[in-house]
Amino acid sequence: MTYTKYLLFSILLVSPSMLLSQGMTRRVYRIGEVVVFGKRPMKEIGVQKTKFDSLALKENIALSMADILTFNSSVFVKSYGRATLSTVAFRGTSPSHTQVIWNGMRINNPMLGMTDFSTIPSYFIDQASLLHGTSSVNETGGGLGGLVKLGTVPQVADGFNAQYVQGIGSFKTFDEFARFTYGNEQWQVSTRAVYSSSPNDYKYTNHDKKINIYDGDMNIVGQYYPKERNQSGSFKDLHLLQEVYYNTLKGDRFGLNAWYINSNRELPMLTTDYGDATDFENRQREQTFRSVLSWDHIKEKWKLGVKGGYIHTWMAYDYRREVAPDNWASMTRSRSKVNTFYGQAEGEYAPDKKWFFTSNVSMYQHLVRSEDKNVILQDGSKAIVGYDKGRIELSGSVSAKWQPFEPVGLSVVLREEMSGDKWASLIPAFFIDGLLSRKGNIMVKASVSRNYRFPTLNDLYFLPGGNPDLKNEQGFSYDAGISFDVGKEKVYKLSGGMNWFDSYIEDWIIWLPTTKGFFSPRNVKKVHAYGIEVKANLAVLPVKDWLIDLNGSYSWTPSINEGEKMSPADQSVGKQLPYVPEHSASLTGRLSWQTWAFLYKWAFYSERFTMSSNDYTLTGHLPRYFMSNISLEKGLSFKPVDIQLKFAVNNLFNEDYLSVLSRPMPGINFELFIGITPKFLKNKR
Repeated sequence: MTYTKYLLFSILLVSPSMLLSQGMTRRVYRIGEVVVFGKRPMKEIGVQKTKFDSLALKENIALSMADILTFNSSVFVKSYGRATLSTVAFRGTSPSHTQVIWNGMRINNPMLGMTDFSTIPSYFIDQASLLHGTSSVNETGGGLGGLVKLGTVPQVADGFNAQYVQGIGSFKTFDEFARFTYGNEQWQVSTRAVYSSSPNDYKYTNHDKKINIYDGDMNIVGQYYPKERNQSGSFKDLHLLQEVYYNTLKGDRFGLNAWYINSNRELPMLTTDYGDATDFENRQREQTFRSVLSWDHIKEKWKLGVKGGYIHTWMAYDYRREVAPDNWASMTRSRSKVNTFYGQAEGEYAPDKKWFFTSNVSMYQHLVRSEDKNVILQDGSKAIVGYDKGRIELSGSVSAKWQPFEPVGLSVVLREEMSGDKWASLIPAFFIDGLLSRKGNIMVKASVSRNYRFPTLNDLYFLPGGNPDLKNEQGFSYDAGISFDVGKEKVYKLSGGMNWFDSYIEDWIIWLPTTKGFFSPRNVKKVHAYGIEVKANLAVLPVKDWLIDLNGSYSWTPSINEGEKMSPADQSVGKQLPYVPEHSASLTGRLSWQTWAFLYKWAFYSERFTMSSNDYTLTGHLPRYFMSNISLEKGLSFKPVDIQLKFAVNNLFNEDYLSVLSRPMPGINFELFIGITPKFLKNKR
């Protein structure tokens, strides 16, 4: 018996990319049987987890992980538009409370504490899951909101295989994808490349400006909002991913993953800007290299794994204005270099069917130099430009998982964290789950944990304004949930669940203005975030060769500032935190027939406030919005090649909306993708 296959994501569907590589002309639809709960994976006792299937990850190369999370989960994705900053936040927390790991290595920027999901192409990710709230303690500390877990896996390949996809979209957008693989019984090698570029000059209605309409006597007889273009928003992004896997077939597995990013992006003008785009340059450049080397030794009752990794990031931000004809003034010249060295050792041991033990030790050494050459401070006779700091981070955990009898499982996790020379208090977590009814596979889960987050390097040392005296953020989180799983093999499958969560975070860090004219971080807030999360999955085979596939989620997330007033005029106490929607929802629906597939994606975010006082002013809040995307795809098979065609319409109803203040999003736009997989490279069986 295996753990209940409670997600529609576990349905054995064949993705378009797999169809291409296998040369199939018809999809095979299978709905697995509903297995009555027997023995769950011991590692997942009490865990609140959302797992994404390969179909969602491989929909098209234009998708980033920000897009995947928007339409397939209820987490809040704050986006400035394509190829601009996109961050993810769980359960009413901030993006810096979300930990992100790639192949076991944390990739949060140590300066900002967050991850830009717009720089993660979904085609580079083979496995993705969310660990909500307390469940993140199983993997890492610091995830007061949750954890995004990303990974690559070896492709099941025989001999040489290749694939190329060309995408053409609105606003002269081009997306290219290429993958080459080689595999045999022991070796799996893969090379992937993605290149995207666009002027990104879409039109939008500027609601921050009004144009007067005059009559013949120059009297104002009306007003209207002008149509403008997204100026200075072009981008060119290159991603390369090299993977090598080796299996000795004797219990040892080796892996190498190396990922290179070269990004050159303009930052578009705000809707409140009145200047000409040719009068300034606002550009951000990034070069990042990530690599992970792994070794796993697997035996019947135990497993040992060792990883080592390295991250190098160079970032530049330049802002220049033409103050006079042919006379350009540099306003900002920011340069940052980050080097991170990573090491990890983990072990698992299962002495019998009732007990399962794990241990994990990891180390990160960050070396950061950040400076703005236009900002020079004086320390006596010494000029200070930015900061040059190193910080070591250590993390260790042990866990014991116990299933005293078949329906009930218990888990205890103890984690310890160190950052620099400061240790966090011991982080305990307790999990329990059990089967209420075999009819409907009704299961309940509950957990409680303590957690910490250390200040980022910018919080401590940024010039000007860094505060080295900041305290750690800390809090307690509580989770409880119920899930079900019903169905009939080869007919339908329905699963879902609802979770309640309650989190208290003290010493919340916020940047506030000072009397010296700049911002500085302080521990001023106490935040109470609570709510519910609902998800449901349905797959139906109405007739032969047809499949209806639905996946929905909803989140209600009040996140309230319960701290003390900072001044008599402070109106933030008792109010929703800025940029936290109280309601969010998503729905994806897929209708498939033979080699055809129609996909509908919908997302909703309620209003978000931009001010801590929750003022309903023009700039104080952002209206709610709905987003709808559709696509139609068709697979074709010829003797020399397989071809996949896909046409997508984004923002189907031309919604006029903003995710971030003064950053308009594009209206209706189109994409066409052509995928080619040659057959001549494949070995004949």
